[in-house]
Amino acid sequence: MDFKLTKDLCFFDIESTGLNVIRDRIVQIAIVKHFANGRPPVELVQLINPGIPISEEAMAVHGILPKDLANKPTFQQVAHKILDFIGDADLAGYNSNRFDVPILMEEFARVGIDWDMSRRRTVDVQRIFYKMEPRSLQAALRYYCGKTLENAHDALADVHATVDVLRGQLQRYADQDMIGSDGEVVEKPVVNDIQALHDFTNDSGMIDATQRMKYNHEGVVVFNFGKYQGRPVAKTLYEDRQYYNWILNKEFSTQVKKLVKKLVKEYEKKQRES
Repeated sequence: MDFKLTKDLCFFDIESTGLNVIRDRIVQIAIVKHFANGRPPVELVQLINPGIPISEEAMAVHGILPKDLANKPTFQQVAHKILDFIGDADLAGYNSNRFDVPILMEEFARVGIDWDMSRRRTVDVQRIFYKMEPRSLQAALRYYCGKTLENAHDALADVHATVDVLRGQLQRYADQDMIGSDGEVVEKPVVNDIQALHDFTNDSGMIDATQRMKYNHEGVVVFNFGKYQGRPVAKTLYEDRQYYNWILNKEFSTQVKKLVKKLVKEYEKKQRES
């Protein structure tokens, strides 16, 4: 289907050093420009040296490492190239209204460019998805059971609705395979078995509810955040007591703090016995 355009439309996506649109910086921008006059779309892809560290969490998502950007231009060096490519086009993206547009505006402002958005329309594809396919309990009850939720957010009414939704899911997906984001097929994962449903709805690699720690491929408990991401929790905290105390005194869950104490205590015991 061709888009009905009265102005050019730029679909774009940004990868960044983190999720803070004020403090973080762009490390990659990709733009596909569709023309109102029917010309074939054109593309622009640009890696950018952000000049600041990339967070571990961001690198885990987009896979762009500091070494990949060492010899790339700064945003200031490519700002006018990006500006000219977009021109006066409207903008579209996925979660672009909340992230991509504001972080790009900040980058332009940082190099002295007043990027005018007043006459530019934006289309956020994620918002279409969320509005048309809401992920609320009311929407689930309507989708799976054809019912309307009365007294929404009354605890007991919500519990009864949840029971009905699970029944509806068991019926709808009884013979349906799931195709994962990596293309892997999981045969009939939604079955009337609590252990199977537990396995399906939980990440077996994660250890705590806040997903701060997980098992690696060797079954070792490692950090899932921060400067020690991927490093063994017990050994790391045994050696870095400052970081250990920081975790115990900061806003981590009670579960995380108990697990940390247990892991370090067990590690200390092994060290004494070895």
